[in-house]
Amino acid sequence: MARSGAGVVAMTALCVLMLVPSVAGAAPQDPSGDVPEYRMGEDSRPVHGTSSSTDGPVLDPGTYTDTLTAGDKKYYRVKLDAKSNAFVSTVLAPPPEVKVGLMDGIRVSLESPDGTECSSGDLVVFASNTARPIAGYGTRSIQANGPCQSAGEYLYTVERVGSANSDSDSEAWPIELKYMSEPGLKADAVAPEAPTKWSSQAPVPPKTAAKPVTGGTGFNDAAPVGDGAWKDEVRPGESRFYKVPVGWGQQLFVDAEMANAGTGQQPFVVDGVRMALYNTARGLADSVQTQYSGKPSALELGTAPVAFSNRFAAKSQAVSALRFSGWYYVQLTLDRQVAQSVPMTLSVSVEGDEQSGPEYDGDAVKAGFGISDADKEAVRGGDESLAMQTIGFTGISIGTFLLLSLGMWTLVAHRRATTARTTPWRVPGSD
Repeated sequence: MARSGAGVVAMTALCVLMLVPSVAGAAPQDPSGDVPEYRMGEDSRPVHGTSSSTDGPVLDPGTYTDTLTAGDKKYYRVKLDAKSNAFVSTVLAPPPEVKVGLMDGIRVSLESPDGTECSSGDLVVFASNTARPIAGYGTRSIQANGPCQSAGEYLYTVERVGSANSDSDSEAWPIELKYMSEPGLKADAVAPEAPTKWSSQAPVPPKTAAKPVTGGTGFNDAAPVGDGAWKDEVRPGESRFYKVPVGWGQQLFVDAEMANAGTGQQPFVVDGVRMALYNTARGLADSVQTQYSGKPSALELGTAPVAFSNRFAAKSQAVSALRFSGWYYVQLTLDRQVAQSVPMTLSVSVEGDEQSGPEYDGDAVKAGFGISDADKEAVRGGDESLAMQTIGFTGISIGTFLLLSLGMWTLVAHRRATTARTTPWRVPGSD
């Protein structure tokens, strides 16, 4: 009987040990560990741009990977029809540990065969010594009297620019290219006018408990977030990405509150925290930065209403980039000079009622533009996943408690039965 009681206890302990790794596995990783590199798209294909404009590889709509060394200028070809809008982007993703120059970056352009630029060349630089993913795009918009309106084969170029840097000058850095083709409007459709009256005043942040979220390494694994407050932690030299679905006529407001970083002395970092906003096609819309010295600080971004006609208006980049309904990407970067990880709260607000979009001559959502039911579900799924985790942890806790209780009850019952038919309990060795 004694062995039977010990067996119950052993089985109970074994069950508990089997359950513990499940709980521990759900805990966040050590924030002081290595910063992860940019995660390329699972469907991306390797491609090799050329130094000659005559034999560059042809890019179909999709995602590709390549590399660039300092001074490289590579050519690719894209075939455009005469009715679709084209967006070809490049993400430069150096390893997080390298030191970059302030003016290091990329210049991209989309040109017709005769050298006409379809859009102004997009130059994006780090403006910092902290390596992080940066992106720019070349575009072709269908419009009356616009450049590059005819069908044909066009040239897309990517050039790595900047000053010489001892850490990176000879290294090949990975790049990710993405070609997206947005359907044009139907023949008799009129492009919706952009709103003329709207407020740039940020709304009062929601007074709700912040939900945990883990930002991704880039565009491909960005964490979906919606209205509300979200808490995360970012490590020195790390970028975290989040994506928000924004509909036609809606505005996006994002506020990032950086907490104090421990009690130790923090270095004063001029541009310690950066926040950037990219549109659906990975075009930079806006960016802000703030100083950081270990004390609480905050930065915020707000947008114009999303409107199809924003692309035609002679407005700032921050407005013209708000030309799609769909995912908008928020990138938060902590300078590598900061001494330790920093907890932060991201407050997100999508303002305004969603309006009807333009009459596309094709499936814009399938092409990657617009908001699908799956996109909305992805944002709602964050709450549902959290709820399931809570239920799971609660279930594990209750199950562990019941197993322990059963084991103890069996052991006590066994002891009582043994005591009832033997001599009174004595300390071993007292004879």
